[in-house]
Amino acid sequence: MKYIRRNLIFLFILFVVSGVSLFAQVEFKALAPEAVVAGSQFKVVYTINSEAKDLRVQHPADFDVLMGPSQMTSQSTSFVNGKRSDELTISYTYILMAKAEGTFKIPAATIKVANSTYTSNELSIKVLPPDKTSDAGQQSGQQNGASASSTGVSDNDIFMRMIVSRNNVYEQEGFLVTFKLYFTRWPSVTNYKFPEFEGFHKQDIELPEQKNAVLEQYNGRNYQAVTLYQVILFPQRTGKITIEKGSFDAAIRVPIQQRSQSIFDDFFGPQTRTVNKTLTTSPVTIDVKPLPSGKPADFSGAVGNFTMNTNINATELKANEAVTITTKISGTGNIRLMKNPEVKFPNDFDIYDPKISVDTRVSTGGVSGSKTIEYMAIPRFGGEFEIPAIRFSYFDPKSATYKTLTSESYTLKVERGEEGENSPAVTNYNNRESVRFLGQDIRYLKVKGIHFESQESLFYGSLLFYLSYIVPALLFIVFFFIYRKQMKENANIALKRTKRANRMAVKRLKNAGKLLKENKKEAFYEEVLRALWGYLSDKLNIPQSDLTKDNVANELSKYGVGDELISEFMAILNDCEFARYAPSQAPDAMDRIYGQTVDAIGKMENTIKK
Repeated sequence: MKYIRRNLIFLFILFVVSGVSLFAQVEFKALAPEAVVAGSQFKVVYTINSEAKDLRVQHPADFDVLMGPSQMTSQSTSFVNGKRSDELTISYTYILMAKAEGTFKIPAATIKVANSTYTSNELSIKVLPPDKTSDAGQQSGQQNGASASSTGVSDNDIFMRMIVSRNNVYEQEGFLVTFKLYFTRWPSVTNYKFPEFEGFHKQDIELPEQKNAVLEQYNGRNYQAVTLYQVILFPQRTGKITIEKGSFDAAIRVPIQQRSQSIFDDFFGPQTRTVNKTLTTSPVTIDVKPLPSGKPADFSGAVGNFTMNTNINATELKANEAVTITTKISGTGNIRLMKNPEVKFPNDFDIYDPKISVDTRVSTGGVSGSKTIEYMAIPRFGGEFEIPAIRFSYFDPKSATYKTLTSESYTLKVERGEEGENSPAVTNYNNRESVRFLGQDIRYLKVKGIHFESQESLFYGSLLFYLSYIVPALLFIVFFFIYRKQMKENANIALKRTKRANRMAVKRLKNAGKLLKENKKEAFYEEVLRALWGYLSDKLNIPQSDLTKDNVANELSKYGVGDELISEFMAILNDCEFARYAPSQAPDAMDRIYGQTVDAIGKMENTIKK
């Protein structure tokens, strides 16, 4: 009997475990770089979060398969609110090499989990040509003179570009401006100063917080490229408008050239130093053409491509009831800048300000979305009324012509109100301030249900009346002295910032610890850098915009911090900046960085006591 009971318990546990794995959401993904160089090796990785078999992959003939698939399995266990969760990840890695230039697609792969087949995403890979000549790059770097020799970083190694989608546009026609950083060595951009865009209305494009570098060829050389900022500009006047240059401060780690090299250099890698470099973009002039002549009388200033839909809430109603006409203009262009089309209501209607809502999306293709206008009016008298068709005109820059959209006209049949012409107007409009009483200016006085109070029960002259003056006066005096004391403490800004330095650093490091557990590499290093720079800014009472590694080292030396601790701080900053873009790292790199950061801040707190 006991044996049968044990078997039943075992079967029940096996059923629960298998049921959990059966109903878990299976994710099968393919990962590869967006761009590679012809003749170079790159990885294609397929990952799945469940036990699987029979992986089938089709690689096009334009790629040579050098190795694969190599399988790796990783498991992790986490406890959240007392609940345990296990995660399994199996990855299959191929090493490929592109044979020809162009853009190629790797078809979706398939794999089996239990009795089901899962399909991955398709991959698109752009194969770039190799650098034209390495000698040309070296000669160009030598021609830069002192900038390359003194810093070890030439203008060909790192630079910034302002890329404009079009230099010739119409007034109010949107165009794309992109600021892109090109580099051959991993930089850290610390300061941005974008142009003011004077003469333009701008709408920013939201970019992801973690900006990934993509391989891109420029002037015959392959660079890692990162898009830092994108914006859609709408010119507000005609003529030639110049977009001023932007400036960016970058820090680059370069190896220190040594006359002799020891076996320790081969083991630990070459020593490096940080080079600060200011990057600037060249100004760009935009030729803004005026809109052609022959504008329609109802032209609203809209430039782009649009459609219009209108509807009315009722065509048969009673006097003093509200009628609402809703107009929705959708499309791509200067939606936020265009004027509202006019709706001509009859003279005997009370007309209210329209209610406007704008919903736009900003992307590299321009500004798209819709503008919805609700026009509300109230007829005061009965009868039959005509609301003419609504006309909306816009300029289409693609065809360089004006186009007019027209709605249908509406006929309103208004019946006399139940209480006559002077009945109150009760609207169904959601703005309650729009409710009015028409033709009823004087209201009758209320003469029934009046209640009188005796003089003894009045609030004026009572004890509570005098206390209502005395108590606030006493509270004001108390709060005045407390406020003065607080103001004196807040006056010493340096002391206040120094006291909060460790508290803010601990707060950011807690967040970094969460990102470490979630294995979010880029976000983890970003948070550690914020903690370190914020701590140094508060501790040294220097704005973050003015902090550099050189002046940090000098300031720490003034406070009696030893060279060993300063070097430790600088090493952590350099490792974090390098790790944000590093393609691969040791498995324990994040744990090591986190522990070094906590230890370094603790040592600094014991050294600088204020």
